[in-house]
Amino acid sequence: MDEKPIPDSTPLGPGEAVLAFDVGGTDTKSAVVDRRGRVLGLRRTPTPRRLDDPAGGVVSSLAALAREQLEQFPEVRPVAAGVSVPGVVDERAGVALFASNLGWRDAPLRELAERALGLPVAFGHDARAASDAEYRLGAATAYGDVVVLTIGTGIAGGLVLDGRPYTGGGFAGELGHALSDPEGERCPCGSIGCLETISSAGAIARRYTAASGTAVPGAREVLAAAADGDLDAVRIWDDALRALAEQLARLAAIVAPEAVVIGGGLAQAGPALFEPLRERLDALLSFHRRPALLRAQLGDDAGLLGTALAARDLAEALGARGRP
Repeated sequence: MDEKPIPDSTPLGPGEAVLAFDVGGTDTKSAVVDRRGRVLGLRRTPTPRRLDDPAGGVVSSLAALAREQLEQFPEVRPVAAGVSVPGVVDERAGVALFASNLGWRDAPLRELAERALGLPVAFGHDARAASDAEYRLGAATAYGDVVVLTIGTGIAGGLVLDGRPYTGGGFAGELGHALSDPEGERCPCGSIGCLETISSAGAIARRYTAASGTAVPGAREVLAAAADGDLDAVRIWDDALRALAEQLARLAAIVAPEAVVIGGGLAQAGPALFEPLRERLDALLSFHRRPALLRAQLGDDAGLLGTALAARDLAEALGARGRP
């Protein structure tokens, strides 16, 4: 188990005390947020895998984490909890429709979590939670129409339109699974040629290893090789930029975001990513609104912070209903 603080400068601000759980395919982040907005006891623990009951196994682990957190911080009395998970999520119904890496289908996770935690639960999608945090606390606070992309092993996204998250019944924001090459690789999702198979950090490393015969741990090494003139690396990096710029151009034509925020491992490339991507996108657009391309500010904590925001929103709504 890893434990580290989020700095007291985290801009959550005052509000209700809540629990927050950001469930990932490999790890789960958990924390307590007090009424001052401090994020306390941030932990990263392995996400459990129970083949017979994957949803039940995860919910049981959340209950155990909650007990440990509240024993550590007995002065904090949460009034709600937030739970975010990957996959296809119907926030309104509180159902996790599908997650290939966690093994569930149509799991009533909000109901299960409320029963296990004894608290009202704000349930949502991890990428949309991260997007909401970047919109409300991070890089995109100055904009009303925003797309937030997390580009790492895969590509996940979230849309905020006219200041409100757009979920599409749980299916919106999956830019990583937009068609980019109809003759390309088969994606783990089952489709052919998804953007994720070309432009994710995982795909860049995998494609370079296959082309060059030299195994690399990540996209960082491919970018360094491209800077040194390695032709395989140059081609694969160019393919990744081209496919990403084309999908952003489609977004500009259809959604017209004011800003696109990019986070995840690939964003660590900094100007080597953002400058050529901005040039390519600009060349593809004519009359369209040109979105600002911004680097995410909240890093790996964005999903947890967005989950805490959702829990606070729920607590506020429930409190408002109970007031005359």
